[in-house]
Amino acid sequence: MSTKHQHYDVIRKPIITEKATMASENNAVVFEVTMNSNKPMIKEAVEALFGVKVKAVNTSITKGKAKRFRGQMGRRKDVKKAYVTLEEGNTIDVSTGL
Repeated sequence: MSTKHQHYDVIRKPIITEKATMASENNAVVFEVTMNSNKPMIKEAVEALFGVKVKAVNTSITKGKAKRFRGQMGRRKDVKKAYVTLEEGNTIDVSTGL
């Protein structure tokens, strides 16, 4: 398997929420990443895929909620988010495709 596929496997999708938009004003981008990824893997993947320099990576795990679906109790999946802070002068436009 090529390294490019591994980078795409680490980063699932960009997260576009109100909080993520506020973070983008401070030169940060938010991605949903795989649960088993770590900060060096995320930094390497972002730098390789987008061609930018990463200053810092912060991660958080959001536990899935218990929800009712058609009368049955179900559970949403746990999600790991990565807040990637970029060096000055580097930007990623998440509104366009890869």
